[in-house]
Amino acid sequence: MFLTKKHLARALGVAIAALALTSCATYKDEFANINTRLDSLDTKVQAAAQSADAANQSATQANQRLDQIEGRVQQLEMAKGRQPRG
Repeated sequence: MFLTKKHLARALGVAIAALALTSCATYKDEFANINTRLDSLDTKVQAAAQSADAANQSATQANQRLDQIEGRVQQLEMAKGRQPRG
């Protein structure tokens, strides 16, 4: 059986279609991997944001406590016989 140009063209078309479908599957796998990595990064970013919020709240509370004792420290420094700092 000899291959004619028509048979050769048909075989080539089938081969190209098969490669195209294989490429689509490969791209789907690659996109799935990328989406998985993005989901993982998103989770890490959300955790970091929560940690930053918690640290910010702690810093705010510490500053409020410092503000509360500031007046008392100034009173003690201005008391008789004491030299103010700074």
